[in-house]
Amino acid sequence: MNTNLFEEMLSGFEEAKKHRSGRKTKLRFSRLAFPPVKMKPAQIRRVRNRLRLSQPEFAKFLCTGIGTVRSWEQGSRSPHRSALRLLAIAKEKPALLLRMAEESRRQGKAKPRLAILR
Repeated sequence: MNTNLFEEMLSGFEEAKKHRSGRKTKLRFSRLAFPPVKMKPAQIRRVRNRLRLSQPEFAKFLCTGIGTVRSWEQGSRSPHRSALRLLAIAKEKPALLLRMAEESRRQGKAKPRLAILR
């Protein structure tokens, strides 16, 4: 094996170790985003029902229009990627989003009527 090649590889491993431990390195890296999981209309409706929100409340909660939520639940339109990510969080961690909405309401930013899930 070429000594120079071995030294370059060893140097790369050292830089990777530094990066992993949180120290500053010369490495360039990219984080790849995974594509959002598509949701069927019934799944979106279940998420909304689990949050105990009406369609207008859910639309305000997601910062979108009621017609948009209605079309998602009827299957005539599909949510955009960013909405799919938020819906996935709402599906898996509804209490987290409800807590955030409640904090926002307390600060006077929004006034939705929400029930906290435990």
